[in-house]
Amino acid sequence: MTGLQSRLPDDYRLVSRETVGSTNDEARRLGRSGAEQGTLVWALEQTAGRGRRGREWVSPRGNLYASLVLRPACSLVQAAQLGFVAALAVSDALAALVPGLREPALKWPNDVLVGGRKIAGVLLESEIGENGNLAFLIVGVGINLVSTPIEAEFPATSVRREGQRPPEPAAMLGALALHFDSWARCWRAEGFAPVRAAWRVRAQGLGEPIRVRLETTTLHGRFADIDQQGTLLLDTPGGRRHIAAGDVFP
Repeated sequence: MTGLQSRLPDDYRLVSRETVGSTNDEARRLGRSGAEQGTLVWALEQTAGRGRRGREWVSPRGNLYASLVLRPACSLVQAAQLGFVAALAVSDALAALVPGLREPALKWPNDVLVGGRKIAGVLLESEIGENGNLAFLIVGVGINLVSTPIEAEFPATSVRREGQRPPEPAAMLGALALHFDSWARCWRAEGFAPVRAAWRVRAQGLGEPIRVRLETTTLHGRFADIDQQGTLLLDTPGGRRHIAAGDVFP
């Protein structure tokens, strides 16, 4: 594991573990202890992995599980745009290491699909300081390299299931970190506009009918776009809805 540090961006610090409950939980613990921006937690296995809204993320060995501690000097709304940055980075890393893989598509807000099936997910979690400002942000990423959840709400796949040779998790992590760093630098220098433009090109279902499940209801409409903040714009029979959080299905 230690040889990977030399292949990471200069300001990243690798914290490697054989097994953790959750890389996001370990990153949060380190963040609360003062871990610097760029602290990257990587585990070979998670025993209590989770996805969005606390859903279980089955985490056997062979796949990639990693979480990055960031301390962006921005609002929580702006920091949420780093989920799109991470999705682009996953897509680019997969394309670089698995050139025979079908082109990944991006499902709002931050999943990566291949052939309409989920191959990777991004989980953002934040910590607010005593002053009410963002103390740190955790960007958690899980990529199915060799195995796929048997039971999943959204159909899943893996590099191996797609008939491709899966890269080693260490190689995947190195590529992911480099692509994330590149997109994050772009985001810091130019704002969300270039990230949004690149994400829209790869967007799954843009302009098509979709179903969006919210906390208390489900909406049906056409996926019109994402706005300048990353909010989903859904055209429904009752008018356009602006959706900041939800689960999207075809």
